[in-house]
Amino acid sequence: MSTVHPRTRPVPRSAGRAGRILLGAFAGACAVDLVSLLAGWHPGHLIAKPLLMPLLVGYVLTLRAPRLLVAALLFGWGGDLALLFDAEPAFLVGMGSFAAGHVCYLLLFGRGRTSPALGGAYAVALAGTVALLWPDLPADLRIPVAGYSLLLASMAYRSSALGRVAGVGGALFLLSDTLIATGVADWPQLPRPDFWIMATYLAAQYLLAVGAVRRKQAYGREVIQD
Repeated sequence: MSTVHPRTRPVPRSAGRAGRILLGAFAGACAVDLVSLLAGWHPGHLIAKPLLMPLLVGYVLTLRAPRLLVAALLFGWGGDLALLFDAEPAFLVGMGSFAAGHVCYLLLFGRGRTSPALGGAYAVALAGTVALLWPDLPADLRIPVAGYSLLLASMAYRSSALGRVAGVGGALFLLSDTLIATGVADWPQLPRPDFWIMATYLAAQYLLAVGAVRRKQAYGREVIQD
């Protein structure tokens, strides 16, 4: 008669001192960036924004993050830097960098289960948003924005494969970029639109990162049978 003795070797759940310092620095940079946007202090945004994703990357590396997660965050950093420049070529470069990050996320999510009903909701939201924005977008940006929107909505939907935390992160990423698109289409904006764009974006990247690391930790457990 054999007896099964489950014995686990989890991926470390604690980031340790270095991880806590990096997470604190990320939170601090987020605060500086968001307060700067609220106050209309552009130099603070220029200083803080380039630090955000590298600090988050450093934090997740202390948790032994998957390489695809690190790549997705670094492509997000590339997009952040490009969007610091107020010009259409920079906008396209930034969109391309974020698109590469979404591809990394999609590969990271794998083939995990997702809700067909949720997929239908994202499809309706995508079709409706693109249809409404289309007439108001600059003609040369319509196709790139539509293609990017499809990739973004796919990422947001598939993010739920990693659990609720990552799923919320994917939804917030979609919301953040939709706010950017309404600005490009010259729609009426909320007060301090850059604040809301960055707040939802930062929450999205953090939740996606945490969701991915938690899933890796869950699969990092090994069950050994004697």
